[in-house]
Amino acid sequence: MFIDRENEMQTLESEYARQGSSLVIMYGRRRVGKTTLISEFIKNKNALFFLASEEAEVQNRMVFKNKAADFIGSELLKNAKVSDWDTIFKAIMETSFTRKPIIVIDEFQYLGKSNPAFPSVFQRIWEEHLKSKAVMVILCGSLISMMKSQTLDYSSPLYGRRTAQIRLKPLSFKYYKKFFPQKKEKDLIPMYAVTGGIPKYIELFSDSDDVFTSIERCVLNPSGYLYDEPHFLLQQEVSEIGSYFSIIKAIAAGNTKLSAISAVLEIKATGLTKYLKTLIDLDVLEREVPVTEDNPEKSKKGLYKIKDNYIRFWFAFVYPNMSFIESGNSEIVINKIRRDLNSRQVSYVYEDICREKMWDMNVSGVWPFNFTKLGRYWNNKDEIDIAAVDTEGNNLILGECKYWSEPVGINILTALEEKAASVDWKKGSRNVHYVIFSASGFTPELTKLARSRPDVVLAE
Repeated sequence: MFIDRENEMQTLESEYARQGSSLVIMYGRRRVGKTTLISEFIKNKNALFFLASEEAEVQNRMVFKNKAADFIGSELLKNAKVSDWDTIFKAIMETSFTRKPIIVIDEFQYLGKSNPAFPSVFQRIWEEHLKSKAVMVILCGSLISMMKSQTLDYSSPLYGRRTAQIRLKPLSFKYYKKFFPQKKEKDLIPMYAVTGGIPKYIELFSDSDDVFTSIERCVLNPSGYLYDEPHFLLQQEVSEIGSYFSIIKAIAAGNTKLSAISAVLEIKATGLTKYLKTLIDLDVLEREVPVTEDNPEKSKKGLYKIKDNYIRFWFAFVYPNMSFIESGNSEIVINKIRRDLNSRQVSYVYEDICREKMWDMNVSGVWPFNFTKLGRYWNNKDEIDIAAVDTEGNNLILGECKYWSEPVGINILTALEEKAASVDWKKGSRNVHYVIFSASGFTPELTKLARSRPDVVLAE
């Protein structure tokens, strides 16, 4: 199924409609749906699609030559012995097309990996054969660090040539209902908590109605598709995979402050900076600060969390229990998952889902103002799941997210109001609003109270 990606598709169509040439850089983690998006876009268009491999450059060039020959219908090119890329692109662009041609090079980074000079080669090809023609070129790749260095960084020969760039992100939770229209939204939350919006993972889990059955088949089986997925994701992106795994493991164990991570690993905090930055660039980690901080980059209150749902799940339940799985005792692990999945994984992911919904509520007029910043709030005393600020109108929204099996009662609102007093943001001049999210509804008493209070919003 092809779901969402409306904005990305609109970008591609706009680039295709350009007069003259366009160069689009598309990148994102493995299995996020880049190739599917491109395939959907080039349907019924005049497109040459080439998937680069990790083979030597000469093998890639030969395959590309043959595909180009088929594309332009040239037996001469197909039978020719070609020792450079320029000849192939020149032959393509000397062909008369009735419709604008599209040239897609998927896994572009492998060409630069086999030949570090290839970005320079392609820069010359762009300038001499493509730039002045009516052609659309898409360079796509799944190794984020290499795609950045080869196509986007200032030091890259291709820097400044792109006309658009797309970093494809995982799907939002709101689209899961389209994959599983027969399921209730509440039942989809554990599915999202494990698969994290990665289309390939969703596809694997769609074969079973029960999330635990899918985990047993795809994750807790040493031959399963997802058993060693974090290794595959990181091993081509970083050179010291053991160091990165140690950091993620420490954070998964609850060490979210830089000082705590440093203490657990017995490494100076300054020695962790480059590793943390790389993991943030790869969308594996994110650094959070209280939303009320004026200078987030310099804040000393930063906490690190695992951003990728599947990696968070894997480090919580799979990595520490590999000895059980390898020895054929995966039933011990699945029992742990059944017992702890909600408390250790789903409840935290539910907060992310609620913050995602906050943005939808923000533009749909739930409040008589629009907040500009959204996140969490914490201090030495309290933690608040949702905090949103409207700096122009001095409005503050505070909220709680409860993934419970029972309805939420008035006591949660009362506790939230008490915690609001400790939030140090524009005290004396602010207007405080409250929002409570619940996966299992609200008690009649809280529902009745909320109807009488315009400053309280209940979201189920």
